[in-house]
Amino acid sequence: MKKFKTLNSRVVPLPIENIDTDQIIPARFLKATSREGFGNNLFRDWRYDSENTPKHDFVLNDPKFTGRVLAAGKNFGCGSSREHAAWAIQDYGFDVVISSFFADIFKGNALNNGLLPIQVSEGFLKQIFDETYNNPEAEIQVDLEAQTVTILSSGAVEEFEINPYKKSCLINGYDDIDYILSHKEMIEEFEANRPI
Repeated sequence: MKKFKTLNSRVVPLPIENIDTDQIIPARFLKATSREGFGNNLFRDWRYDSENTPKHDFVLNDPKFTGRVLAAGKNFGCGSSREHAAWAIQDYGFDVVISSFFADIFKGNALNNGLLPIQVSEGFLKQIFDETYNNPEAEIQVDLEAQTVTILSSGAVEEFEINPYKKSCLINGYDDIDYILSHKEMIEEFEANRPI
């Protein structure tokens, strides 16, 4: 996984509540076993009509909204436990998803795959939406080490919670196996000195 410390980015706003994993990546696209290519079908049924023509009123098809941060409504990632939802969001180009509430399984899948889910208050999320719609070029700053999100144009800041172990993994670019391997010398020393 790539390392994550600080990100300054524009925001793609999707203020819809209860976005489930079947909307994020429909089940008919789950045949692949590698993580690549899922971004092509992110929000497929919302992005395209039945003739595979992009729907111009959907935010991912609107060229004025770009960035590596997706801001979404409350209860993001509910529904089934498919890990492919995190794969699709990341493969599309997002590094962060901000919402006022995440489904637990989605949150875990995101963190395990290097996608940072940030839970903020409903009031702060509204500020992000308002600022983005007012000025699509406005940026936010995500500082993982400080655990803060800052709306750069207004200076509004909010802290967020993250599991310390997952924070360390993201900062160092580790998945669970990489983390264990980073302690290889300590493990070998323990094994060498362990009484038999």
